[in-house]
Amino acid sequence: MDLDARLLDRCHINKNDEGDRFVGIKADSENAMVYFPVGYQLPETDQEIRRDILHLISVLAEFTDKSDRVLAMKKFEAPQSVDFPINAYMEVINYYLEQNSYYTEKEPVFKTSDRGSIDWAKTIRKQRPLIQSDGSPVYTEYTVRVSSPNDKNLITQIHKYCVYESFQKLGWLFTPDLPPKPTIEKNTKMFLSVLNDKLARTNNDKNKHLFTAMIAVLKYIDEQTNLKQFYFGTDSFEYVWEKLIDRVYGIKDKYKFFPRTRWYLKGKVKENYALEPDSIMLHNGKIYVLDAKYYRYGITGNPMHLPESSSINKQITYGEYIYTQERFKREYGDDVPVYNAFLMPYNSAKNVFGFDSIYGNIGEAKGDWKVGDHNYERVQGIVVDIRYLMYHYTGNHKSKILRLADTIEQALHDNGQMI
Repeated sequence: MDLDARLLDRCHINKNDEGDRFVGIKADSENAMVYFPVGYQLPETDQEIRRDILHLISVLAEFTDKSDRVLAMKKFEAPQSVDFPINAYMEVINYYLEQNSYYTEKEPVFKTSDRGSIDWAKTIRKQRPLIQSDGSPVYTEYTVRVSSPNDKNLITQIHKYCVYESFQKLGWLFTPDLPPKPTIEKNTKMFLSVLNDKLARTNNDKNKHLFTAMIAVLKYIDEQTNLKQFYFGTDSFEYVWEKLIDRVYGIKDKYKFFPRTRWYLKGKVKENYALEPDSIMLHNGKIYVLDAKYYRYGITGNPMHLPESSSINKQITYGEYIYTQERFKREYGDDVPVYNAFLMPYNSAKNVFGFDSIYGNIGEAKGDWKVGDHNYERVQGIVVDIRYLMYHYTGNHKSKILRLADTIEQALHDNGQMI
């Protein structure tokens, strides 16, 4: 792998079209590439790009699971499920960089046993003896020293092996230099036995995290011996987009806003699955039905890349359901304030609309079967800066909710003037 290549040369912004949907990292022995979602604005310096790559990894780790990380292979071939333990690799690398050295045991390790090198001070303090008839104690188990210089050296050698493996795959994120190649021969079964034993006997949380990560790295190496490439990411970033939108703007108990249907049959009732909006946002006594659309319109400006009738009609149905329910009238008043919006990704630093803010309105969608007397019948098209959202999905979201609510309501007013 060319470790000297500039980070920018390793980055690609996907187009979210056929054959260019993957978001994440792909690498092999020759090259490594990072794929960002459509609309993402990369910074200019290697330091900032490195931070963005690491942040992309954290977003994918949080919002995807093994079932999401499926890569479409060649046509007619089965999808390939990828469970690369990227967090384990990062843990091994971060430990090495933070310590500026390999793991070494600084304290002797002890365990309870009926044989071995007895530490009498610890045995008397920790073990319970049997008291003989003459009053003298007899110990059936002792606290014994189990680590020796060779043991200490072994765990360090295993760590060297894991560090080298981790830097081969992901070290280019941090430095163009590889650490020294380990001298110990690969022996996965023995390595795992030693690490599992260490893990069972340590009370140090930092060491627990390291040993757990090393075990994951070794298991992955052992299972993936025939694969030259590794992947971490998803072909379905639309699910990440939906989760990001819901995390920032949505309420947790949105289920009570779901329109439900059922069959009334002769003698019984059959419940159907409810229609589920992506997110329900509440602000200042108003209800906002949000549909996260990971579509290309925010980047291309091509009307062919906008939500179509089925999505529009579904949004109007959500709004109408909420508006007509008596329980919401009791809570919000007879004229329940319901707003509708599609949220699509875009790049606020470079776009075809001339926008330069986090949010922008590109128009609204309506249905001919509605006369437009209610706000929810006019679905606002809102673009959201994708890089901003990926960096601001934690913490307090009140200010973001306020800005989005204002954008939707202002768009409703402005678009009403044009129609």
